[in-house]
Amino acid sequence: MIAIDTSSMVGFLEGDSGADAHLVNQVLGEHRGVFPPVVLTELLSDPKLDAGIATLLREIPVLETLSGFWERAGVLRAKILARGLKARLADALVAQSCIDHGVSLIARDADFRHFARFGRLVLAQ
Repeated sequence: MIAIDTSSMVGFLEGDSGADAHLVNQVLGEHRGVFPPVVLTELLSDPKLDAGIATLLREIPVLETLSGFWERAGVLRAKILARGLKARLADALVAQSCIDHGVSLIARDADFRHFARFGRLVLAQ
C-alpha cells in the first residue's frame, strides 16, 4: 500500500507529467493506492468535480482511523509548530494516517518534509 495525497492526485487527474503523478498512475494500476480519510474529503469537496471521477475516487481504499488518532495527530503537529515550521491541520491528519499504518505517502506538497523529519513519515519517491 502507498498513500496518495490530494496534491498528487489532483496533478494525476489533470494529466500532469510530474514524477509524483507518474507514481500515482503506477500504484493505482497495481491496486496499491490508498487515501488517508482527509484526502478523500478534500477531493470530493471540489464543487466542479466530475461525477464519474467522484465515483472512481470512492472506489480507492481509505485508511482506517485508529484509536487515539486525533491525539497523536495533535501531538505531531504541535512538535512541528514548536520548531516554527509550517504544519497545516489537514497535512498533519494525512501524515498521522500514514504513520499509523506504516505506509509511504506520494505528495508534491513540500511541507510534508517536516512530518518526514519529525514524525517518521516516509515520502514515496
